[in-house]
Amino acid sequence: MITLAEVRDWLESYHAAQNYYIGKLDNKKMYSIGVYQRKTNVEPRIAIGGRNLASYDVKSVSILIHHNQNANETEKRANYLFNQILKAENVVIGDTPIQMIRLLSNEPIDVGTDDNNVYERVIELDIYYRLEQESEE
Repeated sequence: MITLAEVRDWLESYHAAQNYYIGKLDNKKMYSIGVYQRKTNVEPRIAIGGRNLASYDVKSVSILIHHNQNANETEKRANYLFNQILKAENVVIGDTPIQMIRLLSNEPIDVGTDDNNVYERVIELDIYYRLEQESEE
């Protein structure tokens, strides 16, 4: 299983922000990235024969880029992170090798500004990873 904290730690390697969070952004600091669980309507992936026969799972993530009060700079920063994810190869998150990263839009989504006029963009993605097979002892 991959956690949001592990995704956050992986994103830090791209140096796209000064602050990284999971859950709520503390005091909405500028130059921040927040990692959230994306809501989906997908039921658990259970292979025919039971969950122990499933070979992969998916972590659905939403990344909020909360940059600054300049729309152009925010767009460029979000595009930088998007492109780093798009071209990533041999990704390991935590200790888990990633099979595939599926970006759900062709660019970061503009979600406007917050109450302090800080521009924000969102990157939505699904992270496909191989499940470790539990040994029967």
